[in-house]
Amino acid sequence: MFTNLPIIILLLPLLAFILMIFIGNKLPRKGDWLATGMMALTLVLSVVLLITKVGSHSADVFTSSLDWVVIGSKTIGVGIMIDNLAAIMLVVVTLVSTLVHLFSIGYMEGDIRYSRYYAYLGLFSFSMLGIVLTNNILLMYVFWELVGISSYLLIGHWYEKKSASNAANKAFIVNRVGDFGMFIGIMILFISFSSFTFEAIFDSISAGKLPFGSEGWLTAAGVLIFSGAIGKSAQFPLHVWLPDAMEGPTPVSALIHAATMVAAGVYLVARVFPMLTADALMVIAYIGAITALIAATIAITQFDIKKVLAYSTISQLGYMIMALGVGAYTAGFMHLVTHAAFKAGLFLGAGSVIYAMHAALHKLHDHDTDAQNIRNMGGLKAKMPVTYWTFLIFTLAISGIPLTSGFLSKDEILAGTLAFSTINGHWLLPLIGFTVAGLTAFYMFRLFILTFHGKTANEKILGGVIESPKVMTIPLMVLAALSLFFFYSFNPFGASSGWFYSAVVRPVSIVPELLQPAAYPVFYEAVSSVHTIAMVLSIIIAVAGVFLAFLVYEKKKISAEKLAQHAGFLYKGATNKWYFDEIYNRVFVNGSHVIMKALRWFDETIIDGIVNGAATVTQLFASISGWIDTNIVDGLVNGTASTANRAGRLLSYIQTGKVQTYLLFVLFSLLVLFILFL
Repeated sequence: MFTNLPIIILLLPLLAFILMIFIGNKLPRKGDWLATGMMALTLVLSVVLLITKVGSHSADVFTSSLDWVVIGSKTIGVGIMIDNLAAIMLVVVTLVSTLVHLFSIGYMEGDIRYSRYYAYLGLFSFSMLGIVLTNNILLMYVFWELVGISSYLLIGHWYEKKSASNAANKAFIVNRVGDFGMFIGIMILFISFSSFTFEAIFDSISAGKLPFGSEGWLTAAGVLIFSGAIGKSAQFPLHVWLPDAMEGPTPVSALIHAATMVAAGVYLVARVFPMLTADALMVIAYIGAITALIAATIAITQFDIKKVLAYSTISQLGYMIMALGVGAYTAGFMHLVTHAAFKAGLFLGAGSVIYAMHAALHKLHDHDTDAQNIRNMGGLKAKMPVTYWTFLIFTLAISGIPLTSGFLSKDEILAGTLAFSTINGHWLLPLIGFTVAGLTAFYMFRLFILTFHGKTANEKILGGVIESPKVMTIPLMVLAALSLFFFYSFNPFGASSGWFYSAVVRPVSIVPELLQPAAYPVFYEAVSSVHTIAMVLSIIIAVAGVFLAFLVYEKKKISAEKLAQHAGFLYKGATNKWYFDEIYNRVFVNGSHVIMKALRWFDETIIDGIVNGAATVTQLFASISGWIDTNIVDGLVNGTASTANRAGRLLSYIQTGKVQTYLLFVLFSLLVLFILFL
């Protein structure tokens, strides 16, 4: 079962891609039913695999591989690896992808590239499933790049829009930076261990073998591989591509943000976790914390509904990365799973709102009002009840309010971060963690209130708003249900007593002489001691954030404009996304231009000068050589020929062929000789 079923799960989306790209336009409804049905079948098979694997209560890892390339004594294989981590991730990817396929039937109806859109969804899903299932890091890198190509195609789906094509290019280029580092890290491991498989690499390290015999090289390999996650999961400083990726269709945003592209980075860190050293994990923890804080501050100031959610995603991914870095492995991966449900719901909910706003504006022949700006919304609660209530559940979940899945996973992350600081003294990490928890609750309820509560900015627009069709609201209801606590633990205040914690256990470090930030038993003992404190603090901070949002945006007791004025340069900096794009443009884009101009000057002045100078000198030597050849060499040759010719002419007067003449010359010669001798 563990051999054939994963392969079928992997190949079904690929088959959907092939069918849709070649014959999609010829099928009824342009094949949306076929692509959606095949993705739904993939989901069913993934659930069967998960129940079988996790239900067996076995921590065994199933692997199967075939030889792919043989280079001398080294063999590169292809294969699959099924453990609880992969089995759970399969369901996450296929579930969100299936719901996105279904939602898109309504949202993308009438699109000029409808069948191609569904083809690319299949390719995207296939690529992500490949990352989840593979048993070696090289094949993971191959699928990793396929995810990058898929995202490029989907973000730039409406490529006739300059902003969409620019966003696709930006996502592709920025990710290449992280992927380059990842490739170097992979090659360090291959040169050291002569294998790409996770099993062989881990076995070699656990046996005491290190890359080039050095702990530093192992740390470097881990950090370099993590750089791939920095790109894919939009972590600081490569986070700038993800907000721009909102130019793609909203269902694509849900797929990218919830289950595929950005989730790949977190999954990568979880997969290579056993080989990460203490120093590598410390780097990972602080990168995650910094990312979470930066993105949360920016989200507070944004007014585009999708941009707020985009920065929210970056911040939540920072939470996950930070959790893995401090050793809260299960909590970090659990937040990936819970976040997939409520973040997909938030994006699809935003898509439902945007769909309704576009329809209302179309009726008014209004092509100027921004359908994504939350300042143009308000009062949608009564018009879109299903979207409203499901969006509320998603917002409660991401804010970490009790009885939601988000509370369970975020609570465990904060407890793990607090426990880590009690062991190692890095108090900045829990400080950032709790601060971001409050900021998240505030900016998410700011978004919720401005969208659904209060008065609308334009009554005419509100009059034309209606609830989205069922094909769009059913996915919202499914995701809302999955955002509640009981799917992960029957204890609403303790994820550790649920099935997830028993299924996904933190791997023990395979570098025994290099302790990770906190050894397994010590860490979980510390978590148990601080869990209640962390839980109470997280609830208080989250509720305070929600309360403040209602005071500012619902009750208007505090002026948002005055708060912005008092914040001064902080508000301006956050509004302008802390000027990362401007800095990168000046340093890297403009810097590249300066370098290119300098290289052009060097090429034209120095290189071309040398070449042209050499040509001039060569031409001069050629001219001199030509003159010598013409005047000296040819002169001697021609002079000799001319002399011989003249001598021949003179002799021709003597060589007449007449005997009498010759006798005369003989007599004359004898006469001369006679005179000389006398």
